[in-house]
Amino acid sequence: MRRALIVGGSLGGLFAANLLHRAGWDVLVLERSGEALSGRGAGIVTHPELFDCLRAGGVTVDAGIGVSVPGRVTLARDGSVVQASDLPQILTAWGRLYHLLKAALPPALYRFGANLRQVSQDEAGVTAHLADGSVERADLLVGADGIRSTVRAQFMPEARPVYAGYVAWRGLTDEAVLSPATHAALFERFAFCLPPSEQMLGYPVAGLKDAVAPGQRRFNFVWYRPVDEATTLPRMLTDESGRCHMEGIPPGLIRADLLADMHQAADDVLAPQFAEVVHKATQPFFQPIFDLEVPNMAAGRVAILGDAAFVARPHPGMGVTKAGGDAYALMRALQRHDDVATALKAFNAERRRIGAFLVDHARRLGAYMQAQQKTPEERAMAERYRSVAAVMRETAVAPPYPASA
Repeated sequence: MRRALIVGGSLGGLFAANLLHRAGWDVLVLERSGEALSGRGAGIVTHPELFDCLRAGGVTVDAGIGVSVPGRVTLARDGSVVQASDLPQILTAWGRLYHLLKAALPPALYRFGANLRQVSQDEAGVTAHLADGSVERADLLVGADGIRSTVRAQFMPEARPVYAGYVAWRGLTDEAVLSPATHAALFERFAFCLPPSEQMLGYPVAGLKDAVAPGQRRFNFVWYRPVDEATTLPRMLTDESGRCHMEGIPPGLIRADLLADMHQAADDVLAPQFAEVVHKATQPFFQPIFDLEVPNMAAGRVAILGDAAFVARPHPGMGVTKAGGDAYALMRALQRHDDVATALKAFNAERRRIGAFLVDHARRLGAYMQAQQKTPEERAMAERYRSVAAVMRETAVAPPYPASA
């Protein structure tokens, strides 16, 4: 039985572990955190490809996977309807998928507190050197350790996240606390509000303990706002003690004055229904938006997938689907080729093209929210994708992949 080490126990790592385990590999997930992960309640848009990957990984996809909506709506500043359209979708939450994928994997194959320091490899295998001094040997190592990947930093140090010029405020609001008017306007839809140079969107997701019954769900919002990298962003990432968290500030450390400013901005620029959602969110937080591309997704016996390889801005809603697709393509390549290095070359040829396409597509969708458009091409992208019709048509919709080379 061939052995694979999966560095990173989030969704991409769990997809890879489950798919390889079911394909007959001996797998071990090495997760640096000492406890179960939390996606901070982030909402996830589903696509048919995501469901296919979940099923292949041993997850049962049924009505409990998420919340269904029949269509979309965009609200004006005064709360009136600008445009509505039919587009059935199923929305779920990061935590829901994490729990399902982790439950599908035997517990002995997932190790917490395993912090990777370095990877070495030779013709016979690959070795993970851990912070506690221990080592793990395998035929294959998969770097699924996210945007700040240790694996990528070793093998492709030139590939680094590039700030896109704006942040996403996110939050969850309990369905039960919404006023009847706001619930009627927003809750059963994928909803938008489009202030100048900004974008607010939201949709229903499961509530606590994955509850999907009416009255027990939550409303997930994502609010994109331009933020200057040199001045405003460092200030936002600084907590009350003066410490700057450049890789992302934990929700509980966001300063009270920033939350107050965010609430005031909601009143100033959003439709009143969305402003209510923001004010009633339990613990809003923000994430800087980045682009990331790698020159290759494979190096010898090492593969890199998910956000460790390509980070597309969230507008297409394809991040988790892309991670699942990467893992599925890796498993298929390993089934077709006995030699690991040959399999990884085939995997790279297929998925690097997809990752680069999604990064470029997401960059176009988000161009109008960048604080400054520096080139004629960027200005053209901004004009094309800032209309209500374009946002409703393109956001969180799987784009057509480019034809195979």
